[in-house]
Order: sequence, then C-alpha cells, then structure tokens
Amino acid sequence: MRIFGIILAGGTARRMGGADKALMLLGGLPLVDHVIERLKPQVEGLAISANGAPDRFAQTGLPVLADGVSRGPLSGVLSGLDWAAALGASHLASAAVDTPFLPCDLVPRLCLAAEGQADGLAIARAGGRDHPTFGLWPVALRGVLRDYLDEAPSARVLGFVDMHAAARADFDDPEAFANLNTPQDLAMAQRRPEVRP
Repeated sequence: MRIFGIILAGGTARRMGGADKALMLLGGLPLVDHVIERLKPQVEGLAISANGAPDRFAQTGLPVLADGVSRGPLSGVLSGLDWAAALGASHLASAAVDTPFLPCDLVPRLCLAAEGQADGLAIARAGGRDHPTFGLWPVALRGVLRDYLDEAPSARVLGFVDMHAAARADFDDPEAFANLNTPQDLAMAQRRPEVRP
C-alpha cells in the first residue's frame, strides 16, 4: 500500500472575512504549516489542493494542485487522486487545512478501518460526528468520483462516501477535528498548550 496525502485548502473563508485561511497565523505559523507537520510523516508524498496563485504556498515546497472543475472538497480529492495515481500511489489521505490539531495517527487508523470495507474507503468520526474531509481514498475510485462530480446535482462529500459504504475510523478527541472557521476560533486555538508562542 502506497499512501500519498492532500491538504484541502480550497475554501473561501467567508467567516474569516475572506482571508486566505491556509495562511492565517497560529502560534506564529500559517495553518497550512501545522497541518503539514502532522500529516507529512504519515504519508509518502504530500500536496496542497488550492485554486488561485500557487506561489503563495512556495514556502512549503509542496506541489499545489488546482481543481479541474471546482465543486467543493471532492474536487480537491479528485485532483489529489489524479496526482497520486501518476506517482504510483494506491491510496490518498485527505485533511482540511483549517484543522491544525488533526491526529498524528490519522492515516494508520483510517487504514485499519478500511481493511474490512469492500471499496477500501474510510473517513474519520469523533464524538458521534463524521468528518468526511479526513478520509482514505483508494486511487481505484477516481473514475467513479469523476463521474459523481459530473452527474450528481449536489457534490456532497458524505453523499459520495455513503454511496460507497465508507468505513468509519473512530477517534476519542472531537477537538482534533475542530475547524477554525472564525476569528474567535483562531483566538481560542492560540491559547491551546500545544501551540508554540
């Protein structure tokens, strides 16, 4: 099994006043750097899914993948799957850019959950709530995903994963998947003990 990773950074951040959420600072570092720090050791290669000027992520040294047709997070997953497939990957792990406290064992636990699932697809769940942007996506599903994005009236992530009976990997800490959606969320996150001053 060869697993590559994608950081989904395509959101518009309306509740952050339209700022580029990936580059907002937490403990002196952009949010994208926090996610890289946690996800990169878990995968063979890592890229960022984002539209707009790719050079704004130049400091990361990572490939930046634009959506073919932008229909939300699944478009970023598809771009990641195409990229990973060209590199010989069997799977793609995804994570959202606004979740700097994601679990450091996200990918291994997604893999364990996916073992008993026919399509090999798994997403994270914590506190009884699904977190479908944190998933393990088999490269073999990219054609099916492309068709779904072309044909489905709504490109909901849960709609797709439920069509494929995705396994759920259960995590104990719901805060690990907390999205920093507002300035207040960011301010609260600054006070967490693991955030460097």
